[in-house]
Amino acid sequence: MQVTVETTAGLERKMRVVIPSERVEVQVTEKIKQTAKQAKINGFRPGKVPLREVKRRFGAGIRQEVSSEMIQSTYGEALQKEDISPAGMPKIEEVNIEEGKDLEYTAVFEVFPEIEVSGLESIEVERLSSSIEDADLEKMIGTLREQRLVYAETDRAAAEKDQVNLDFEGFLEDEPFEGGKAEGTDLVLGSGSMIPGFEDGLTGLKADEEKDLKLTFPENYQAENLAGQEVLFKIKVNKVSEPELPELNDEFFEQFDVKEGGIEAFRKEVTNNMKRELDSAIKAKVKDQVMDGLSDNNEVDLPQSLIDQEVNRMRQEAVQQFGGGAQFDPSMLPAEMFSEQAQKRVKIGLIVSAIVDKNSLEADAETVRETIEEMASTYQDPEEVINYYYSNEQQLSQIQNMVLEGQIVDFVLDSAKVTDKTVSYDEAVKREAELPAEESDESPDAED
Repeated sequence: MQVTVETTAGLERKMRVVIPSERVEVQVTEKIKQTAKQAKINGFRPGKVPLREVKRRFGAGIRQEVSSEMIQSTYGEALQKEDISPAGMPKIEEVNIEEGKDLEYTAVFEVFPEIEVSGLESIEVERLSSSIEDADLEKMIGTLREQRLVYAETDRAAAEKDQVNLDFEGFLEDEPFEGGKAEGTDLVLGSGSMIPGFEDGLTGLKADEEKDLKLTFPENYQAENLAGQEVLFKIKVNKVSEPELPELNDEFFEQFDVKEGGIEAFRKEVTNNMKRELDSAIKAKVKDQVMDGLSDNNEVDLPQSLIDQEVNRMRQEAVQQFGGGAQFDPSMLPAEMFSEQAQKRVKIGLIVSAIVDKNSLEADAETVRETIEEMASTYQDPEEVINYYYSNEQQLSQIQNMVLEGQIVDFVLDSAKVTDKTVSYDEAVKREAELPAEESDESPDAED
């Protein structure tokens, strides 16, 4: 087998492979013999069809099949012979499978870039530290209670945050429209579940009262026949209920798997969860700064094939996240939606791989064990969870990758400019995209 490799542009390579015709014909002849044993042709007994007849009828298809198989197998051989590691799948071009001649084809692919990671000492990282104060714990318990509000029926008029049970029907030009009717539905005023003006129009109504609301659907409403249209809703309020915080009792504690120990056990459980969230948030922020620093301080030629793969992966993630379902084709999402983020992911992945390879880093077995044990401690039977991870190669690999990622961050921090800063619990766990209300120019729901 002859192999020649040409550098066309950047990371792209063209590899021409020539397979001697003798090697091809041996495979074709063998496949023809196998076909002759199974072929059913009128006028011939099963298994007695002459080879020349099989070749006449099926020869072209057999040669095509053999050629495809040989291209697949020899592609790997050729890469190994030339000591090439491709990035992504190849495009096979200029194929010659003519009988009596050498099998020839060209594989076009990209290779991984050579990366010399630098600039670690220029990376600036702000490493946060924090603690959980009593006020933080009380605030969290209050949040948990608010998330599990109960509603008690009241005789007063409905106000914001009340739950209203109602019947309604919508009319467009005096005709009921599809999806505009409901009976006995519960609606929390101020939740923003309905179109603008609907919930405001229920404020002040009591049980058994009725009201007509003239409203206009938003211009960008998903139902085109209703977008921008003025409609009439006929509404009847059945019941008004006011929100009440659930009591801190055993029934409430059981929702958090605290079945004994009362309020003290519950507070301990909430505190432990807050500590885990705090630790995870601080590590995530340090990691993000490290990865951004690696990306900013290193220029890398990116294989387009890897970017395309990452775009497709992100498409799949988007479909799953937003519930597109099996019937939705992810390729319908424009690549431009994901290309910038995909490039960043690929770049960081290549840089991290270079650090791992050059420094022979691998996941520390003891740290892997400690990580699994910590995760298992939140379950009823920790030992069962530990055994599950160690008996499941895929799950264990995920933990090993997570641990290795932490070791890479620590490796970079040894050289980076690190500044320690003590902050409140809320600031430590706050995501970067979150802004306090007073820092925001305007509410995202504000109407012009």
